[in-house]
Amino acid sequence: MREFDYDVAVIGAGTAGIAAHRAATEAGARSVLIERGPGGTTCARVGCMPSKLLIAAGAAARAARTADLFGIRVSGVAVDGPAVLRRLRAERDRFVDSVLDGLDALPDHERLDGAARFESDRTLVIGDAIRIRFRAAVVATGSTPIVPDSLRGLGADVLTTDSLFEIPDLPDSLAVLGAGAVGIEIAQAMARLGVAVTVIDAGDSVAGLTEPDLTRQAAEIFGAELDLHLGAEVRDALPDGHGARLRWVDRNGRERVTRAARVLAATGRSPNLEPLGLEATGLRRGEKGLPDFDPRSLVCAGAPILIAGDVDGWRPVLHEASRQGRIAGANAAALAAGRPVAIPEPWTSLAMVFTQPQAAVIGAPYDPEDDRRIIGAMDFADQGRARVEGLNRGGMRVWADRSGRLLGGEMLGPAVEHLAHLLTYAIADKQTAQAVHDRPVYHPTVEEGLSSIMSTMIQRS
Repeated sequence: MREFDYDVAVIGAGTAGIAAHRAATEAGARSVLIERGPGGTTCARVGCMPSKLLIAAGAAARAARTADLFGIRVSGVAVDGPAVLRRLRAERDRFVDSVLDGLDALPDHERLDGAARFESDRTLVIGDAIRIRFRAAVVATGSTPIVPDSLRGLGADVLTTDSLFEIPDLPDSLAVLGAGAVGIEIAQAMARLGVAVTVIDAGDSVAGLTEPDLTRQAAEIFGAELDLHLGAEVRDALPDGHGARLRWVDRNGRERVTRAARVLAATGRSPNLEPLGLEATGLRRGEKGLPDFDPRSLVCAGAPILIAGDVDGWRPVLHEASRQGRIAGANAAALAAGRPVAIPEPWTSLAMVFTQPQAAVIGAPYDPEDDRRIIGAMDFADQGRARVEGLNRGGMRVWADRSGRLLGGEMLGPAVEHLAHLLTYAIADKQTAQAVHDRPVYHPTVEEGLSSIMSTMIQRS
């Protein structure tokens, strides 16, 4: 068995792992990046990029069908499913290749291929061929889509984001379990591409929204394009000819049956920890199977091991994975050198859903019991630019403390990916509603809606 010594061993060459290896190396540590494959990052290969390509195709089909609003007549709109998916895979592969090119550029001594497992809190082994001694390690092994037990009997008819983008053609019908970010994005895109879509979710929210009025609007808006059922529970699923038969119970306790050519499980992801043999490190694992770790320094309690990215289940989005990777890599290098680790302040949370209308949840969560808050509201129904574009649906809710300092908000509407960033920056900078209101806003833009909501908050403060 070959043996190597490194200051830092990083397990997983996804977004967090790549960032961790780079940060450790820049901090002067001798670092190695270990990848078992297939690589290419979750975002580029099976996450945000291929899903946005599907969303873009659905948006193009929708725009062609609804151009009558503007006096534009488009007839004979047809969706070529195989062509949609070929373009998706071609562009997806470009994104993946760019990541792999970066990995291939690493020197041989900085990268190892294979499945790593811990032998102790200071050693790793890769198969039966390599042993690695390390002073600190970063676990950045990502996560895997969860397939509920109720779907286990369907075999290949169950899709996850790991398999969805490989199908040769769009299905005639699709049942989606889960109305969160992944589920509702794919469901709406598929519906716009002509697929008969049913969405079933045990909860009462859509797209991660929690503010009651926005949640109600989201259910109405998305429910107009697809068959949406909240507060429903799938009891079982069985093969049915060339598809599946789902038996489920709606919120009123009535038993229902849905038949679909394919079923998409969009019920969350589980951390990829089991193959690592963490028990050999002596780390304590909690109810969710995760090691006890500091969410700021990312250092696990009891060993010089750090955890970063989707695997820690904290904020499974790319920008957080990249940031966590940088923190973990720098702190791993510090541990290896006997230096104190850094304790950075967390970013203002930002979660976004790229449906139409878009949705976002920013900062402190909605809390109807907190009477110390001021809540501002606006709706896009009569917002000037939104009406011009024919996108006047949804609204915004923003909350602040009694001094007017902004705390958080939720959004459903046009250009939310931009509005949400503006609010995120304002919260991070501890700005007040008055300060944001006093900034110049060009006319006519959707951003005027953010200014108007600040006006309502100022009046209530």
